[in-house]
Amino acid sequence: MKNTNNNQVEDTKKLTVAWTAIKHFFFEVFDIKTGTDKKGTIEDIKENIAMKGNTAWVLIFSILIASIGLNIGSPAVVIGAMLISPLMGPILGVGLSVGINDIDTLKRSLINLGVMVVLSLTTSFLFFLIPIFRDETPELLSRTAPDVRDVFIGLAGGLALIIVLSRRTKQTNTIAGVAIATALMPPLCTAGYGLATGSLSYFGGAMFLFTINSIFIALATLVIVKFLRFPMVEYINSKKRKRIARLVSFVAFLVFAGSLYLFFNLFKINQFKRSAENFIADLKKSGISIIDEKDEDLDYNKNSLKIYVYGKTLSEKEINYWKAKLPNYGLTNTKLFVEQNVDSDLMKDVDNLTELYKQNQKLISTRDESLKEKEAKLNLLETELSKFYASQIPFIQISKEAQINYSGLKQLSYAQQVNTNFKTVDTITVFNAEWDKSVPKKDLKKDQLKKWLKTRLNLDTLIVNQN
Repeated sequence: MKNTNNNQVEDTKKLTVAWTAIKHFFFEVFDIKTGTDKKGTIEDIKENIAMKGNTAWVLIFSILIASIGLNIGSPAVVIGAMLISPLMGPILGVGLSVGINDIDTLKRSLINLGVMVVLSLTTSFLFFLIPIFRDETPELLSRTAPDVRDVFIGLAGGLALIIVLSRRTKQTNTIAGVAIATALMPPLCTAGYGLATGSLSYFGGAMFLFTINSIFIALATLVIVKFLRFPMVEYINSKKRKRIARLVSFVAFLVFAGSLYLFFNLFKINQFKRSAENFIADLKKSGISIIDEKDEDLDYNKNSLKIYVYGKTLSEKEINYWKAKLPNYGLTNTKLFVEQNVDSDLMKDVDNLTELYKQNQKLISTRDESLKEKEAKLNLLETELSKFYASQIPFIQISKEAQINYSGLKQLSYAQQVNTNFKTVDTITVFNAEWDKSVPKKDLKKDQLKKWLKTRLNLDTLIVNQN
């Protein structure tokens, strides 16, 4: 019995040791307090708050580069601009100052944050004010409406950034990665574009996205500063200290409450849009043809959903059936608006395009026939020309050779003689040779000349006359 009890105690000790080792392992894995440089972190953040001098110019140029990247639709250019931008400084300053009760740093951070926003908006506004740079690109349009995922990006990016900054050795690649991930610059550029083009919806949506990212980066900074127990700023005057503590606590509460409200609101909008998209997908699966789907047709604020049906017209019974199914998709109290017979203009456009296609096909077919005809004529002419050149005798060369080979040859002429017996037509090559009077045996010379010409010209039939 004692052995059994001893074994149980021994097993308990082993489990306790193992559990302690596991806890210690995970504590070391997730520990962020060890190696924290609180004083250095505070100094670094405070040094990068100011938006003046070289920092202001770097911000202007980086905003300009980002605006160009958005205009040409180049993510690589936008990323390059985000890598050199100093946008994080004032936002981190807000989170730090609230976390350590530093009212002076809070004022300075908010002022510089305002300067940063004004400089950014002015730069992008002036760039997009130029007519040739006012095209709507996908890169611009993707920054006009925030999403619930932007909240997580801002929060996670802010947490990663402040954790890295609180180390003795900074990881530059992580800081650069956070600058890219949180994407503070593109929304500001898009807001400037909205101002330049007079599109207040673009301006509002982009500024909303920038605000969300900024708030959650500041909130993440505040949370980590509190968790790592950064030293609080002390004030000699106790009344002033209490007043500042209350003010900073109130600001912290506003930031936190605003963050929760933004998150909840974006979550509800995202949930509404996803439910509406699922509803529309099932409508399509049932055979209903829907066109012109736009984001503004899914209106969360008005709790309405508008669809445009073409082709088969839905009856009132079918419309009521789908309206009754809205609660099944989480769209309770959502109003469904069905626009029908919107395909008349579409069908006209399709008919016009079809007719235009037929006409183009006829033109192409006619052109192809004409090209084939011309190609056949060209081939025929090339064949005839080849025959003509093949039948031609290099008379000048022949006459020079004949003069060298046959002394006393005074003149040589050549012609093609056409003969017929009224049954067939034949062409015979005829040469006329004239000799000097002093040349003996002219007939022998003529026969020699005839044999040479036959061999030289590869002719079976040949006539040589002499004078």
